Amino acid sequence: MAEKKTHGGCKIGPSILNSDLSLLASEVQRMMEAGADYLHLDVMDGHFVPNLTFGHPVVASLRKKSSAFFDMHMMVAKPEQWVEPMAASGANQYTFHVEATEDPKTLIRQIREAGMKVGIGLKPKTEVDVVLPYIEDIDMVLIMTVEPGFGGQKFMADMMPKVNFLRSKFRELDIEVDGGVGPANIEQCAEAGANMIVSGTAVVGSDNPRQVIETMRNRVEEWIQKSNLER
Repeated sequence: MAEKKTHGGCKIGPSILNSDLSLLASEVQRMMEAGADYLHLDVMDGHFVPNLTFGHPVVASLRKKSSAFFDMHMMVAKPEQWVEPMAASGANQYTFHVEATEDPKTLIRQIREAGMKVGIGLKPKTEVDVVLPYIEDIDMVLIMTVEPGFGGQKFMADMMPKVNFLRSKFRELDIEVDGGVGPANIEQCAEAGANMIVSGTAVVGSDNPRQVIETMRNRVEEWIQKSNLER
């Protein structure tokens, strides 16, 4: 059994999928300088999701340019296949989809042995209770607030009960939301209990990403403080 985890407060992780991919290293630096806590890197294989993005060679190239925490969102059909290459390329956290593997426990152990943190992602149609057997062995649960595969989709507010359910049971768990998240709906995410916020278009596409990050961080931290006072 893993040791008791304490979530590290609010963390904002821009998704660079919506950035100018020809300037990826510069975009990484720009996001970190704007106050990001980590970077969310979307890996798609054209099988688990219809879109295709980048793989471990790009991660290795970015690692040479940045010391940022890389949260790998592995939207791939065979997540076991890419654990070692991603670890060798400098990934810090490996977030796989529970729908993509028949043996989550073995995969979790494989990721740990490779020296990375472990996240489990859920598609919108997946029931939240499927992750309950693994909570003690992982670092984070990712609740998708869009169907994974493409950026720029509309935020699905009806995913917030999943976040609320997890937060009510696991006060110290890192809970991440990803998909259409920005200042317009950060209140819903924060109130439900999310503390790790992935935001693509709203941050990367903003003329003032620092202000967007600060706005979202302030709302999440206010709800964390309120929740702590009510304990």
